Amino acid sequence: MKFTFFILPFLFLFISCNSAQKRAPYDTENIIFQPKDKEILDEIFDILETEKNSSIPVLMIKAGTFFNETPYVASTLEINPEEEKLVVNLREMDCTTFAENCLAIARTMKKGAPTFEKFAYELQNIRYRDGKINGYPSRLHYFSDWIFNNDQKKLVKRVSKEIADIPYPLNVNFMSTHPGSYIQLKDSTLIPVIAKQEKEISSRTMFYIPKDKISEFEDKLMDGDIAGITTNINGMDIMHVVILVRKGGHIYPMHASSSAGKVILSDETLEKYLLNSKRATGIMVARPLE
Repeated sequence: MKFTFFILPFLFLFISCNSAQKRAPYDTENIIFQPKDKEILDEIFDILETEKNSSIPVLMIKAGTFFNETPYVASTLEINPEEEKLVVNLREMDCTTFAENCLAIARTMKKGAPTFEKFAYELQNIRYRDGKINGYPSRLHYFSDWIFNNDQKKLVKRVSKEIADIPYPLNVNFMSTHPGSYIQLKDSTLIPVIAKQEKEISSRTMFYIPKDKISEFEDKLMDGDIAGITTNINGMDIMHVVILVRKGGHIYPMHASSSAGKVILSDETLEKYLLNSKRATGIMVARPLE
């Protein structure tokens, strides 16, 4: 989640897509994208064609590597505040959309005969509560909620409990108490809806791995795991999202970095990355499922 929002000039193109997938029904709402996004996706599909039999975590890392140096841009989903639509932007991304794009690409490749429409289905299913677009509150804004809902959809598995079994004290209310940071919450009727969601999220028992215990549990983390970095920022659960990559016996974060201004594989191990942050407290881990 980002605290400041701005709208970039875009050339909007709208298409309607139907899907024969059996999971969360695909909305026939329009998709916002640029021709370049489809070109990038086709290029990724071509590159990954020889890897299509690899596991989803492996495909995620290969997709993430393809996006190396892609510009970090905040708020790429905030194009049309008046109506929530599926936004596909592979030209620039933030930490969450980077992870979502990589997971959606991997799932699309794994199912075979990849197309833009199939990717859009996967992306919508990942990004929205129960895979359905129903206004701004249907987007999974809090990443602990993202993990929880995608676990329910069997797209990922929550593994923090089995790794460390340490409860994480959830108390989220940042969006409802800082509505000025979110352009859509100028519609004040949405604030009680968000507040109700926050109350439900805060009632859950979630687990995490504290940053001072990463070295103890590092061997249980896997390539392609999606990690939400937990935070001590009041009212928030997770401050950043990374994909984990094992290199030389240690885990490193691959992510869209605001400080680097682009997608990178960090030179720091995950442990060092977390310990160097005063706001980070640990990680929640979601493991992609086949």
